[in-house]
Amino acid sequence: MPATRTLPAQEAVDLIGLTRELAEKELAPRVAEAEAEEKFPREVFRTLGRAGLLSLPYAEQYGGGGQPYEVYLQVVEEIAAVWASVAVGVSVHALSCFALAAFGTEEQKDKWLPGMLGGELLGAYCLSEAHAGSDPAAMRTRAVRDGDHYVLDGAKAWTTHGGHADFYTVMARTSDTGSRAISCFLVPADTPGVIADPPEHKMGLTGSATATVRLENVRVPVEYRIGEEGQGLAIAFAGLDCGRLGIAAVATGLAQGALDHALRYSRERETFGRPIIEHQGLAFVLADMAAAVQASRATTLAAARLKDQGLPFSCEASIAKLIATDNAMKVTTDAVQVLGGAGYTRDFPVERYMREAKVMQIFEGTNQIQRLIIGRALRENDRGTLRVHDQETPRP
Repeated sequence: MPATRTLPAQEAVDLIGLTRELAEKELAPRVAEAEAEEKFPREVFRTLGRAGLLSLPYAEQYGGGGQPYEVYLQVVEEIAAVWASVAVGVSVHALSCFALAAFGTEEQKDKWLPGMLGGELLGAYCLSEAHAGSDPAAMRTRAVRDGDHYVLDGAKAWTTHGGHADFYTVMARTSDTGSRAISCFLVPADTPGVIADPPEHKMGLTGSATATVRLENVRVPVEYRIGEEGQGLAIAFAGLDCGRLGIAAVATGLAQGALDHALRYSRERETFGRPIIEHQGLAFVLADMAAAVQASRATTLAAARLKDQGLPFSCEASIAKLIATDNAMKVTTDAVQVLGGAGYTRDFPVERYMREAKVMQIFEGTNQIQRLIIGRALRENDRGTLRVHDQETPRP
C-alpha cells in the first residue's frame, strides 16, 4: 500500500514514480539474499546514482538534482520501504557531501562536487570514535599541519561504507583546547594510509558495511580542508541536523514496509473462518501502526519544510528523528506480533525489519541525545514552547 504523498510539483511526482519502479525492479529482488549473506550491494548504488537519486538535495550547477528536502526525504522513504540498508546509504552519501556543499569554497565545489554527485562515487562520513560517540568533541584523531599538507592519524568508528567508499569526510583535531579544536577534511579513499578494518557483525542492516577506518600518517593537501581551521564541529553539527532528517525518513519508510507486509498477511491469514484483520483486537493493532507511520511522516516533512524555507530546524530535526525511530521500533515489533510465530522466523521479512529498526534509535545521535537537544530548546525559550517560525527572517 504505497503512501499517499503531497508533492510540490509534477517533477517530484515523476521522481517518486521512478523511485518506486527502481525499488520494485532493482532492489526488491536482491534484498533478501544480500542481507542474509551480509553482502554490500555496491552496484545498486551505481544504479541509483545513474538515475540521479544520490544527489537530489544539491544544486544542479554542481551535478545535483536541485530538489527540496521535502522531496528528497520522500524518495529516501520509498527506498527504505523496500531496502533499509540502501536507504541508509543514500542518506549517508548525502551527509558526506554536505560539508563541501555548505562550507566549501567555490573553487573546491567546482573541483570536487560534480564527481561526488555524479553517481559513480560513494561517500562516507567519519565523525564518531570508539570513545567519542555522543561527545564528538572528545575525539582523538589528529590532523597536524606540515607545510602545505596536513598529516592525519587516528581511527574513526562506525563508518557506514567503510572500505567501500570512494571518499571520506573526516573530522579531526587540529588543536588541543577551545571550542575551535576540530577541523573538517575531504580524504580520497585511495590516499596512502587510509585503511578499513573488517566490517562489524551487526544485528541488522547487514547489507550495509560498517567498519572502523584507520588513518595512519595520511597526508592531504591544505586545500583538502573544508571550511576554516577549527570550524569542524560547527560543520559536523549542521550536517547532523540534515542527517537526522535522513534517518527519520529511513525509519518512516521501514515502518511503512512493515505495515504493508502485516496488512497483506492479515488479509490472507484466516482464523475462525475469516481473515484476521476482521478481528477487532488485530485491527486495533494495525490501526495504531498506521497512525504511527503517518505521525512519523508528518513530523519529518514538517521539519524538512522548515529547512527548505531557510528557517531554523535543528530542534525539529531531533523531534523527527526521535518520533520516527521510536515509532519504527514499535511498528516493526507489532508487525512480528501480527504474523505470530511466522513473524519470528526468517521465512518472512518482518523479523529483519525489527532488527533493522533498533539501530535507528542509536545512530545520528541516540534518542537520549535527541531528548537533550529538545529539552535544551525548551529551556532556552521563555514561553515554554518551541519557536513559532512564521515571523522569523529566513536564513540566507
